[in-house]
Amino acid sequence: MAAGRSHETETHFKGWAKPGVIPPGAHAAPEVAPDETLDAISGHFRIFQLRDGHRFSTDDVLTAWYGTAWAPSAVRVLDLGSGVGSVGMIAAWRLPGSRFVTIEAQEESVRLARKSAAYNGLNARYDIRLGDFRTDGALAADEEFDLVLGSPPYFPLGSGIEGDHPQKVACRFEMRGDIGDYARVAAAHLAAGGLFACVFPEAERGRAEDAATRAALAIVRRRPVVFREGEPPLVSLFAMTRQGDLPAHMRHRAWVEPPLVIRSADGSVHPEYAAVKLAAGFPP
Repeated sequence: MAAGRSHETETHFKGWAKPGVIPPGAHAAPEVAPDETLDAISGHFRIFQLRDGHRFSTDDVLTAWYGTAWAPSAVRVLDLGSGVGSVGMIAAWRLPGSRFVTIEAQEESVRLARKSAAYNGLNARYDIRLGDFRTDGALAADEEFDLVLGSPPYFPLGSGIEGDHPQKVACRFEMRGDIGDYARVAAAHLAAGGLFACVFPEAERGRAEDAATRAALAIVRRRPVVFREGEPPLVSLFAMTRQGDLPAHMRHRAWVEPPLVIRSADGSVHPEYAAVKLAAGFPP
């Protein structure tokens, strides 16, 4: 959609009415550098991304939707390894009364996230931090959150071809920690009854389960995700809480939901995923 177009002509997209508030950035022509794009995300929100860098993915949409679906009253939200801000911004669109802290180690990604936050009118409730969330000082010891989100990189170093744009490499490969680090930091900063939501490959599910156990987290629900009807699930969505916040009989009893199918066998968007997209402010 062309930058600077008035919001009156942007209320619909291919017959779909965009929900939500019109952000302040929509009222003026934004500054988009030649190596950047400004892309639609939830509702009228937009996100700045590098044209040849890491781009937000289905994993990000799913993580934000799943976390906000099962923590709908979250007031304080933490997004770990937040990249260009896609997970947090979708969650912020879904939870308009919440305040967010996001932490990202790549300076370029933080710069883009801050541009997007300003465009979307989120500055007043957004704290975007540059740093490695594993290190002391990234978060104060007493900071607690009702919801922690994470879409971690899940390829170990050396497990694939890493020679790509550096922003992409860091978002795919475990250069700064793994699922264990995400779980450990989430557990340390969850408020009482808080939820940690993340995505991880189904084939590596044991690593996510081990990470939860080591962090004294209980997986309360899990949903496999099938990207094409009839194929095995590629990733799973996890909702975890601290074991100490649950009665003993619930600490090792995860509810496994029916798989979420992204595309039907004929290649069309599956009806349930179309409904998920609508709930996250995306066209079906």
